[in-house]
Amino acid sequence: MPFAGWEMPVQYASIVEEHLATRSGCGLFDVSHMGRLAVSGPKSREWLDRMLTRSVADLQPGGVRYTLITDDNGGRGVRILDDALVACEADDRFALVVNGSNRDRVVAWLRSRLPSEGVMLEDHTQQTAMIAVQGPAAMGIVTSLASSADAERINALKNYRCCAAAVAGHSAAVSRTGYTGEDGVELVVAAEDAVAMWEALLAADAAARPCGLGARDTLRLEAGMPLYGHELVEDTNPFAIGLGRGVSLEGRSFPGSEPLAAMQKGPPATKRVGLVLSGKRPAREGSGVFASGGAEQLGLVTSGSFAPSLGVPVAMAMVDPSLAEPGTQLEVDIRGSRQPATVSPLPFPGWRQQV
Repeated sequence: MPFAGWEMPVQYASIVEEHLATRSGCGLFDVSHMGRLAVSGPKSREWLDRMLTRSVADLQPGGVRYTLITDDNGGRGVRILDDALVACEADDRFALVVNGSNRDRVVAWLRSRLPSEGVMLEDHTQQTAMIAVQGPAAMGIVTSLASSADAERINALKNYRCCAAAVAGHSAAVSRTGYTGEDGVELVVAAEDAVAMWEALLAADAAARPCGLGARDTLRLEAGMPLYGHELVEDTNPFAIGLGRGVSLEGRSFPGSEPLAAMQKGPPATKRVGLVLSGKRPAREGSGVFASGGAEQLGLVTSGSFAPSLGVPVAMAMVDPSLAEPGTQLEVDIRGSRQPATVSPLPFPGWRQQV
């Protein structure tokens, strides 16, 4: 299906099969639609530290951090343009991975704030490809295609760390990151090497399965991971959805930092929760959430689907803080019919133990 100018696979077999294959073995995801930006130059660290909600002042080569990209909404507060990963490849060279649907506006915003010298911003999205290798068998598959030295380097990576290595004979940027809740890595390679890399990964082990965006969505939902355009939107309070780790405010100034500081201090109007629904019908984005037997809508579903690892429908929702305690009984309006739901911690308990 078309997505942000790309043709994206929703599924190769079935979403449930691909989901469970990732939980038990290894799922391969073509995520080349994600934007890949390079920031370099003697002033790149200082500039990025003024542009991102997460500080990179002390980020060492090989480190990766989660951040938000914000502007000041024309002087009217703060607007979240995207969430992103920022990796330090060298003291004066950084890589940003942004959402495909937001790439154009993020690039335009960052370029509008570039200093006259000392920083270069390049969009490498079209020249590269990105493959996520996720699941308990992922690391073994990737390292089986590397030299002993590179395999040792990849295996030594902790979460949110990166390195350069050759995989299946192709130069790759390797980061121990992902969007499934499973262990694994994401590989960035030259576009011309993408097909060969994909085929080598598939051939390396029978546990490797090609997976589409459908399974990627159910995997991240079970793991309680917010998605831009759903849990995270332009006017989201990041502290209310559990993304405070992506905002470092002390002693810093960046676009929208003052409104974010006020959000951090004040009580949130809504809070992100997990919901486990009774019955078999999943709630979808936009479904209303109510107290049991209540007439007033007190929340809204932001993501919902059947959870293959749990065997029940689950959802994430923004609700009144008074309803956020795990175990609280609520109701969700699904096509005009109220369905019971129970507030759950995030990630959903048991999503790994069931496979």
